[in-house]
Amino acid sequence: MARIGIFGGSFNPPHLGHMLALREFQEKLSLDRVLLIPAAAPPHKKLTANSPTAEHRLQMTRLAAQGMHNVEVLDLELRREGASYTADTVAQLRQTYPHDELFLLMGTDMFLSFGKWYHPERIAREATLAVAHRDADDPRMLRECERTLRETFGTRTVFVENSFLPHSSTSVRAMLAFDCAASYLSAPVLDYIRGNALYFCGAKLKALPFEELSRVSLSLHKPKRVAHAAGCSMTAKQLAAQYGADETDAARAGILHDITKALNGDEQLKLCERYAMILDKFERDNPKLLHAKTGSVIAREIFGENDAVCEAICWHTTGKADMTVLEKIVYLADYIEPNRDFPGVQELRELTARSLDLGLRRGLEMTIAQVRANGREVDRNSLGALRFLQERMQTE
Repeated sequence: MARIGIFGGSFNPPHLGHMLALREFQEKLSLDRVLLIPAAAPPHKKLTANSPTAEHRLQMTRLAAQGMHNVEVLDLELRREGASYTADTVAQLRQTYPHDELFLLMGTDMFLSFGKWYHPERIAREATLAVAHRDADDPRMLRECERTLRETFGTRTVFVENSFLPHSSTSVRAMLAFDCAASYLSAPVLDYIRGNALYFCGAKLKALPFEELSRVSLSLHKPKRVAHAAGCSMTAKQLAAQYGADETDAARAGILHDITKALNGDEQLKLCERYAMILDKFERDNPKLLHAKTGSVIAREIFGENDAVCEAICWHTTGKADMTVLEKIVYLADYIEPNRDFPGVQELRELTARSLDLGLRRGLEMTIAQVRANGREVDRNSLGALRFLQERMQTE
């Protein structure tokens, strides 16, 4: 009886993190074979606007698996019409391998949502859930989920401690667009992407009309950030109309302000190295806060935005002393756009409607108080911005 792993996903694109996880599943579960199965239409998420065709994803997955021992790439979900339900895939594989032991390979996010999948009880009858986890995962939450799934669906679960490369498919797609993804993909996959101009590689993205800029830039976000970016752009344009700033610049700065937000700290530093950005000690020690600075550079280098737009993006998180009207607008739009919901946001909206400086002062006070409450160091630019504003308002 063979031990067979089933590793499905959109593979959009298949990156080195996928392959590392696969190798560790092979080794730690003593798998005789692993079946890599790209999904045609993943039921749990919508493919982003910059996603290539299913055939391209299949070819990239085959290239990614080249030379891997006992790994086979199947197109069975691509040949099946409709959504790519795992329950149907496992049932089909059970017919092909009636006497073998099947393991459905997944990460903790998928495991924790398993109870909401399409017919989880059918999957549980045919395959053991093999869950890759790392030290940072909450063991109590995983154990509780395992117990609930076992009692509800009869699942069998095995946990596999797994090393992870710290990036997601979302961040890999973004780094491809930013010309900074060589270390995330195997050489054959990267060559294929470049040769077929996938994920905006080689695309002319400078001076795009606003609607196209929105489509391209929003596809580089994690799905949960899309509404925020769109809301910030809309709010910035409204504030620009109220306070006499350039509405076009405001809308473009708003839509791009979080363009590198999907990247983790290491990826932020990689962008800084790629574009020769000089960092101070605070920035090096707090790379997760770099998205405003890297976003500004990407706005200029990739999208060809003007200095006013890029500077507004650069200062939208910390602020700085003596901000321009557009810089104040983008800072505040990020804070008060319609999707924001936190204590004090309505007060901030009302102050901003009365005066940009009143809103800015309150926003800076709230940011500084929150940072200190979390025990973190406050950025000197935020302190300088508040001090400058307080002194100027006292003299008026």
